[in-house]
Amino acid sequence: MNTLLDQLKKRRVALGLKQHDMMLRIGVSRQQYQRLESKGNPRLDTLELIAKGLNSELILVPSDKLSAVKAILKSDSKAISEHDSQASKLQKENELANDPWKDLLTDDEK
Repeated sequence: MNTLLDQLKKRRVALGLKQHDMMLRIGVSRQQYQRLESKGNPRLDTLELIAKGLNSELILVPSDKLSAVKAILKSDSKAISEHDSQASKLQKENELANDPWKDLLTDDEK
């Protein structure tokens, strides 16, 4: 199982953020954040701040409910992926509707 620090890093990377970006989001230097992410032992209030900066929430999950929560998260991530691909398609269609000349003169043979 991933440690909490591994989960923080994975979440940051999934959001496309660099450690330096966390300075702007939570007000700590890149060095401080790097230390926290690599080997830190953050205080609870710091952990809550980091979670907020990563658009996440800290929760305690009872051990007997952990497998159910993981199953929900796994099925939810599949639904999100499907939703994102549909949203991307709609966005492209909207862009074309708003600008019918878009990409008209580009070379389609790449």
